[in-house]
Amino acid sequence: MNMFSSAWFYWAVGVGLGLPVVIVLLTEVQHTLVRRRSRLVRQVGLVRNYMVPLGALLLLIVKATQVPAHDTVVRILTTLFGFLVLVLLVSALNATLFESAPQDSWRKRLPVIFLDVARFAVIGVGLAVILSYIWGVRIAGVFTAVGVTSVVIGLMLQNSVGQIVSGLFMLFEQPFRIDDWLDTNTARGRVVEVNWRAVHIATGGGMRITPNAVLASTPFTNLSRPPGTYKLAITTIFSNDDPPDQVCSLLSRVASALPQLKPGTEPKSVPLGNLEYRTTIGLTSPADDGAAKATFLRWIWYAARREGLHLDEADDDFSTPERVRDAVRRVVAPALRLNETDQQSLLPRARIVRYGTDEVVEYAGQVPAGMTFLISGRVRLTTTAPDGSVVPISTLNEGSFLGVTALTRQPNLASAYALDEVTAVVIERDHLEHLVMREPLLLQDLGHILEERQSKVRRSGRGERIS
Repeated sequence: MNMFSSAWFYWAVGVGLGLPVVIVLLTEVQHTLVRRRSRLVRQVGLVRNYMVPLGALLLLIVKATQVPAHDTVVRILTTLFGFLVLVLLVSALNATLFESAPQDSWRKRLPVIFLDVARFAVIGVGLAVILSYIWGVRIAGVFTAVGVTSVVIGLMLQNSVGQIVSGLFMLFEQPFRIDDWLDTNTARGRVVEVNWRAVHIATGGGMRITPNAVLASTPFTNLSRPPGTYKLAITTIFSNDDPPDQVCSLLSRVASALPQLKPGTEPKSVPLGNLEYRTTIGLTSPADDGAAKATFLRWIWYAARREGLHLDEADDDFSTPERVRDAVRRVVAPALRLNETDQQSLLPRARIVRYGTDEVVEYAGQVPAGMTFLISGRVRLTTTAPDGSVVPISTLNEGSFLGVTALTRQPNLASAYALDEVTAVVIERDHLEHLVMREPLLLQDLGHILEERQSKVRRSGRGERIS
């Protein structure tokens, strides 16, 4: 009867029965989180394997065996339990708030230094509570000692502490975030990490480590703010004999075909005087800067020569009479069944042009001004599916031709772009019509080719596979 009326008996029975039940429940929860690939698996394992058994042991010692709470063993076990609570709290906050954050959220972009400060703050408050309530330490004295020690350490480590403070003030202002692009006096690249001492900037040539104190005391440009407004400015030089309006039109047209161009923006080209022209191109990200500039400069080299303009005041003598004669004989004559007389009549009307890799040769919806016969290189015909994806139709090799709709004055249903450097001979429509009209069989063959290509475009629009 004395046993049943004692409080220790119920505590012992409660711990003996409750501990297995709690362990089983936490085990099931842990298995469920593992199947769902949750980030809280480790935290539940910490509670199951350490905190629950340790808490049960403390209850048995204090409540069942009536050991005083101020006993050294009890204090040590309680301190260990408090440390486990701190570890669980810090780990759970990190897993729920930051590790599982969406890629573009503010939690994912929060600098690492702020997370470190928050962790230290939680740990500091937890240690203060443990020392005060478990060991009876006067926290005011501890804080005084820590303050004096901090002053001494601050005087000894002025440079390092100054960088930390500079970094904190700079990051509280939030002039940039992780993944923003910065242009500083010493580096230009993307911010990948911010810690206590420095900012890590990924450049094209490696990782640039810039101390916080240096970055806080020098001006820099955040290329990512405001978002979506980054523009690339490229300066080119043309000859004084080139009409400025024609040059600006060429530059804007080439820039509008760049794959790095931000959707919904239009490039703009203006003359600066002294033979210089500036083209402004809107980009989605500064990461596209190098690729956009390289592609633009490569494409205008070809485009300027095709239009008879003088990029960098250079003349182009590639389309020589000898090359034209050889191209007409090898490529145009077999395709159009021309005799020697017809070939000679076309020589003054033909010219050789070149296209760079990935450059657009013909646009869908454009009515070609003439036919293009491939001398070397490959051209791919593509169309746009209803879902917006680009569908390849066929690949044209040396000896093939495009621009058949020039004879029928119909717009192209497919686009064409160069797979590598393409050399071709171009003949205007007016100089071909009178030759083609005299050959009924040739007209029939061209009609079959045109119908075949249009059929492939229509099939791609219905989502059919094109071989």
